[in-house]
Amino acid sequence: MIQQLQSQPEWDICIIGGGATGLGAAVDAASRGFKTVLFEKYDFGKGTSSRSTKLVHGGVRYLQQGNIKLVMEALKERGLLLHNAPHLVHNQKFVVPNYKWWEKPFYGIGLKIYDWMAGSLGLGPSELLSKEEILALAPTLEPEDLMGGVVYHDGQFDDARLAIDLAKTAAYYNAVLLNYAAVNGLLKKDNKLIGVTVNDTISGHNYTIHAKVVINATGVFTDHIMQLDDAAHEPIITASQGIHIVVDKEFLPGDTAIMIPRTDDGRVLFAVPWHNKIVLGTTDTAIDTITEEPIAQKQEIDFILTHISRYLTKDPQYSDIRSIFAGLRPLIKANKKTTAALSREHLIDVAGSGLLTIAGGKWTTYRKMAEEVIDTAISKLNLPERKCITKELRIQGHDQPSPIVSIEGLTDEELAALIQQSVQQELCMTVEDFLSRRTRQLLLNAELAIQKAPQVATIMAQYLAKDESWKTEQINNFRQLAHHYTF
Repeated sequence: MIQQLQSQPEWDICIIGGGATGLGAAVDAASRGFKTVLFEKYDFGKGTSSRSTKLVHGGVRYLQQGNIKLVMEALKERGLLLHNAPHLVHNQKFVVPNYKWWEKPFYGIGLKIYDWMAGSLGLGPSELLSKEEILALAPTLEPEDLMGGVVYHDGQFDDARLAIDLAKTAAYYNAVLLNYAAVNGLLKKDNKLIGVTVNDTISGHNYTIHAKVVINATGVFTDHIMQLDDAAHEPIITASQGIHIVVDKEFLPGDTAIMIPRTDDGRVLFAVPWHNKIVLGTTDTAIDTITEEPIAQKQEIDFILTHISRYLTKDPQYSDIRSIFAGLRPLIKANKKTTAALSREHLIDVAGSGLLTIAGGKWTTYRKMAEEVIDTAISKLNLPERKCITKELRIQGHDQPSPIVSIEGLTDEELAALIQQSVQQELCMTVEDFLSRRTRQLLLNAELAIQKAPQVATIMAQYLAKDESWKTEQINNFRQLAHHYTF
């Protein structure tokens, strides 16, 4: 990738940010035949894009808010993604338990509208079920006062693995993508953007990159790049923190998820089976300080444990938590009192300098966002007209079995083979990359990930030709980070 970077005098499109939005834009641009380069300061999907609720969904909550356009768009994209990445996205059955007489008709009608909006891309019809039928699907639901419920279908996926496969797809179409490459300056000529300066944080080398179009797709860090372009820029992003707790399967056996439509802060609450664990979430906490490694607050953990305990026969305790992860939503600023009320729609902005920013949005609509931002680059920034082909574009890995994401129970040989593949084919540069995003061990069982770190560092050092001091530093860095995923 670095050799290709050095041999290209000018790029059509330079993308800053290697999360869902940036990677989606790279796939779109490269597959249209544009010379595309992408820089990610940390690792692909390191930020918000690896910390989602693991759902590809229209958003029942946005339907409640009356945001029909967003839901319609997301349901369509959900159907396309299920088709284009079947190795990572699957149909997930959800139960909405009803404990009050009005809930069954109310949510039943709402979810029928959800079905209708999905049209031919629907994943299955919603149904009204009796108490007995609901308990057969979710036997650990609190039976007292349960009156039955509604079953509906949505998509479920592995976010970080999809990010990696999007990077592979972009690379297949000759894009150059570099992680641990920090854009630290913008190049201008006559007040027009002509490129960026980049620091390779692994080798320390600096690069000057010329590009016809520069796209800012940095999520919660959007304002930082906009301020590099214009010191007087007024921030447009409000960060909202959502945390998730991972517990063992015994709290919700079977393969049906639960959706609680209303919590005390107006959000929905999910309990979703994921890689043989259960993900519980999420919260909505306004955050002032934006960081690449957000940390769950005790009151957020208490909020989830308190709420889920109202609906399960066995209440999860602190001692049952296998991992806790936090992510920041890049919400577009609005005059709303709570971040829960802010829209998940996206914004595309072209600055006077030509800096093209795409902000907001959600994982489910990443492909549509990418199409729109590249269309904008064509219409506003003089790139040649080329059609988007991503609606039918299969994601790399679609014809492969689902990737191994838990290293629990792997033999030493199997672990070594997995690390070799990650290093040689997936730009895995650190122990954290491997244990958090190439596999999902940190999110599935943080203690086990900490135990495995020395073994992973030793094997990685062989394939990356690193010395003992690198190993020691990697183990220490990972332990420090993983500490925040445990309680």
